[in-house]
Order: sequence, then C-alpha cells, then structure tokens
Amino acid sequence: MTGDPGFARLSAALACALRAAGAPEGFSPGLERPRDPSHGDWASNAALVLAGRLGQPPRKLAERICELLDASAAGLDAIEVAGPGFLNFRLADDSIWPRLGGILEADRGWGRSPATPPLRVNVEFVSANPTGPLHVAHGRGAALGDAVASLLEWVGHEVTREFYVNDAGRQIQLLAESVEARHEEMAGRPAAVPEGGYHGEYVRGVAAAIRDAAGAESLASLSTEDRLTRFQSEAVRLLREEQAEDLSRFGVEMDVFYSEQSLYDSGAIGRLLERLEARGLTYREDGATWLRTSDLGDEKDRVLIKSDGSFTYFLPDLAYHLDKARRGFDVAIDVWGADHQGHEKRMLAALRGLSYPDLLQVLIIQLVTIMRDGKEVRMSKRAGRFVTLGELVDETGPDVARYFFLMRRAEVHLNFDLDLALDTSEANPVYKIQYAHARMCSVFRKAGLDPADVPAGGGVPEGFGTAAERDVALAILRLPEIVAAAAESRAPHVVCAYLEETAGFVNAWYHQGNLDPGLRILADVPERSARIGLARAVQITLRNGLRALGLSAPETLSREPAVAVGPQP
Repeated sequence: MTGDPGFARLSAALACALRAAGAPEGFSPGLERPRDPSHGDWASNAALVLAGRLGQPPRKLAERICELLDASAAGLDAIEVAGPGFLNFRLADDSIWPRLGGILEADRGWGRSPATPPLRVNVEFVSANPTGPLHVAHGRGAALGDAVASLLEWVGHEVTREFYVNDAGRQIQLLAESVEARHEEMAGRPAAVPEGGYHGEYVRGVAAAIRDAAGAESLASLSTEDRLTRFQSEAVRLLREEQAEDLSRFGVEMDVFYSEQSLYDSGAIGRLLERLEARGLTYREDGATWLRTSDLGDEKDRVLIKSDGSFTYFLPDLAYHLDKARRGFDVAIDVWGADHQGHEKRMLAALRGLSYPDLLQVLIIQLVTIMRDGKEVRMSKRAGRFVTLGELVDETGPDVARYFFLMRRAEVHLNFDLDLALDTSEANPVYKIQYAHARMCSVFRKAGLDPADVPAGGGVPEGFGTAAERDVALAILRLPEIVAAAAESRAPHVVCAYLEETAGFVNAWYHQGNLDPGLRILADVPERSARIGLARAVQITLRNGLRALGLSAPETLSREPAVAVGPQP
C-alpha cells in the first residue's frame, strides 16, 4: 500500500501481535487512514475480520491485540479500541519528526519511487482530428493524459506520450473542400461549404495562410483536383501545428505524433487482415467482412470492412494498437471521450483474440461545460460552435485550467466554473495550494536563507510540535503513498484532493502565528530551527506534488489581466 517507513514499522508490529492472537499465517493487518483525524493516524479492522474465524467477540479480540502489540516497536504513542472492535493508532513523536529529514535529503526525488518491474507505457491522449482547433473537452483529455503519464514516471515507469493523428478518411476530404470554398469566397467567386464540412472562422484563416504562402496566381494555375490536394496537405499541417502549439501553451509536450495514414502506407492494415484470417477470426456476410468478437467477450460480432469496401474505424485502430505492441510497449493507456465508450469492449475482445489480453487500458472522460455567472458559455469567437482550449488558457492560465480539469474524477461530467477559476483568493483550490507553497518560500526570503541550505539533520527540541505542526508533518509524509496510489489507479484527482487538504493544514499552521507571535515560523524561540526545517519539507512536498500533476510551483504569485472566453454581454 505504501512505502512510508512509519507504516512499515506499524504494519510489522501489528502482524506480529495478530499472529500471537491466533491469526493464520499470511493474514494482512489491513491498515488505513481514518477519515476523521481525531480517531488517530492509522486504523485497522483486523479484529472485526478475524473474530468469526477465531470464534471470539470482535471487541474482546481487539483488546487482546492491544495487549499483545509492542507499542514501542510499532512507533505508537497510543492505541484505542473503538466501536465494535476497530483499532485506532496514534503515532509517537519519534515516528514523525526524525522522518522529515528524509524529505529534505530526497528534495526533488521526494514522492518518487521505483517500479517493480518498470514497464514501458504508451499513453495516447487528445488524438483530435486535424480539422480544427482543440476544444475544452480535448483540454480535459490532455490534462488527464499528461498527468497520468507524469505520475507513472514518478513511480518508475518509462512513458511515451502519443497523439494519434486521424489524417485519413472522409473528414480530411471535407476539410480540403471547406478550405477550397473559403478560398473561392476570398477570390470573389460564389462557393458553399460542403454538407458536413467545417464552418468556423478558422477555416477562412487557414485558406488565407495557404494562399499567402503559395501565392494566389500559383493556386489559380492548379487544376481543381491538384488544388484540393494542396489544400488538404497544407490545412492538415497548419492545424496540426496549431494543435501542438496549443498543447505546448497548456504545458503538454507530445513525444510522438502518429499518423493514421502511415498505417495504410506501410501495409499494416493488410497484414492485420491476414493475421485475423489465419486465426479464423473473420468471416464474410452480406458483402462485409466481420470479426468474431462475440467469441471473445463482446456482445456481438463487429464489421471490419463494409460492403462497399470501406474500412470501419475499428480496423485501423486495431492495427494501430498492434503497432504499439510491436514497438515494445507493455501497456497502452488510451484516454477516450465518452462517445468512444462502446468501442472499448470490441477493442479488448479483438486484442484478446490476437494474444494481447493485457495491452490496452482505457480511461473515459466525460464532457465539460464552461460556466460563467451560472450560465453556460456556448460559443467561441473563432471556432463558432465550441470554446477552444486556446481561449480558455488565455483567460485562466495553464495551471488553473489543468487543475480544474484534474480535480474531479474523469468519468463524471465537469462544470468548469470560470468565476472560481479567475478568483485569485484561496477560494480557488489551485491558488490555495500555490499560496501555501509561496508562503513557505517567503519564509526563507525573510530569514535570508537559501532553502537548499536548510540542513536535513536539524534537531527537534523536546516536546516540539503543536497540533497544527503535527497535522502538517503527518500530511507531507504521505506524498509517496499518494503518488503511488494515484499512479496505480490512473487517478490524478487523488493528488489534487491530497494537495488541497495539505495546503489547508499548512495555511492553518502559517496563520497561527497571527494569533500568537511565539508560534510564528521565524519567531526567536528554541523551536525556530525545527520550524524552518518543517517549512522546507512543506515547500518540497507541495512543489513536487504540483509538478507530479504537470503544474508549476511559483515562489511568488501575481496575475496578468485575463482575456475573456466566448461572447460577452
């Protein structure tokens, strides 16, 4: 569950007491954090689980375990039996304060851990059609994919961030025809965007950029077919570059942009069909080619090639994932929108049939609604039908946008509250965390100290630690445990909740000096050195926690005037 040495010490001592009480060999103590801190630092339901097996009342068994537990070896100050037989544990000071030095020694490595075994992981996310600017739902996928990739790196895996470019198919032809229509309009000739085409103002901008680069006369000299080919290739290139730039401003750098067209050009799809046929997984019916996914766990068979000879989306996507396996990835994590939810089962079934049952993991993100003054912001100034990611980042900044996308579970609909996002007080959760970090940095500036010079082995005076200081210490010691849990469950929101809670403890500790000057971090009292050491441990923890999510940890906070998203009243 955790690499926390305090946890390991308690777990070993509790396991010893459980064996002495009659627990079978290999029984796990089952330690967890109580929801209510007043119940202690750790809790166990071991007595409740064991009571039936041992034929004893749970509470009586819990009391017996307390008698058998070596509190000193466990690093405990107190043990309590609660309710029907829960065991609550409170750690002793010598299980807390000496461990803070480990945070200072680890510094930028605090929160990281080695993987056993380390895996090669491909995280594919965003993967938008290169037919327009990225919108806010793409932003949610970008934030989630990048944070999951980062967390996996923090726990020792080798990660590749990948964008699958859907640069083949009818939507790319429609883009070219839409650009052609806007080009004709600019030349003063009547034209209409094709049915199903792209109407946003950005299409006119793409047409103008291509005309300016090539020259109006050069384009006019081309046949309609050659001009459409030019518009198609140039529009895809320009929009891909814009998408990459928007992601970069959002703090996301892709390692690989993988072209769907390359699957056709390389013959990968033909080889896949031969492989499926050789395994007896395909058949022909009503002029179409089907995959026997119903034999592999799906509710029905799926079409690979339609009766008109065109491929379904399923076929190239399956070839793409086989190429991930060919490239040596142990795990492929895909971040998909809610409209792809039905695609997951068929992909997993097909990969089982091809002997890759454990390759694919899918994370589904739900839609995002941008809210201002309690009302939905529906329109973009540039894209028309949706709010672009670029506009959102311009207004909120990348840190706020990323955090708001990450702070809720991906599988639930997100209402993105612009009013809260633009609030620079501690009511805004990301500012609450960053303010806590900046406050610790201000301590070192006021003290004239370089944080890196704070000694890891600073002593702690006898009796050190107010309740607020103890809360802070216990919170920051949990970072490796939290990062590991979030990486394992692919759940960055777990880190967000932890950082908000920790920042609350830190801000309460910082503010207690306003009520009692002797409790200030830099007060000239015997506890000063220990408090500075605690402040340094806090600064490291908040900085590393933010960076594990792909966010910055500013030493001071300031804000530029915002540019409004969407049409304004």
